Amino acid sequence: MDPPQASSRSPQTSERDAAASGGSILDQIRALLRRHEIEFRELHHEPTRTSEDSARVRGEDLRIGGKALLIKVDDEFRLFVLSAALRVDSQAIRAHLNARRTRFATAEELAELTGLVPGAVPPFGRPILPFPLYVDPSVTENERIAFNAGSLTDSMFLKVEDYLRMAQPEVFRFGR
Repeated sequence: MDPPQASSRSPQTSERDAAASGGSILDQIRALLRRHEIEFRELHHEPTRTSEDSARVRGEDLRIGGKALLIKVDDEFRLFVLSAALRVDSQAIRAHLNARRTRFATAEELAELTGLVPGAVPPFGRPILPFPLYVDPSVTENERIAFNAGSLTDSMFLKVEDYLRMAQPEVFRFGR
């Protein structure tokens, strides 16, 4: 028997808020992919808190994982996605966006802005998450992308070309 499905919302998020936003993040991603007629695969698994754990339970190479990070650039939060095998080069972000400061969102800010916990953020800006979206070319070097889809227990897989066509991110190098 499968374990109970984990909630993708923080304890502060009410059912009314979830319904108003169109359901869970996972449901919103499914609907978006179906609307764009994009083939995808899902995997329900044990909770994974790191990119390495996620790659292990998915049976995928670490580089296939799309690591989505919410970063405050000067005064605006933005979403950055790179291969899970890489780390963020903050200087590259500051240089590309002509910014003075960058920092990762705190767990509290992440919960307040998205209703998600660290490790559960999917690689989608609007209309899933209300942030500008940037993707590192390391993602484009793979045929597919795998990611946690709004919870630590649900992963999705899809072709990178479909992901890029649908998500329409700005692509520039910020991984190292």
